[in-house]
Amino acid sequence: MNTTKTLNKLIPKERGIVKSLDGKEQLIKKLLNMGITPGSELSIVRLAPLGDPIVIKVKGYLLSLRKEEAKHILLEN
Repeated sequence: MNTTKTLNKLIPKERGIVKSLDGKEQLIKKLLNMGITPGSELSIVRLAPLGDPIVIKVKGYLLSLRKEEAKHILLEN
């Protein structure tokens, strides 16, 4: 059974597949340019000490995102 949640709800070492992106057009373009595209697998590598930003692995490289940005990335597990 597939469940959906946003990227900001994952914990370190948890994975998900990008289902869709939402938010303002400028944010969606930024995420797409970073390689966060529907169908991509993401995993949480680590969280900053206060939980923001988060470090994710996508397409073999590491990215740092704010939780505010991560909540616009809908994943399926």
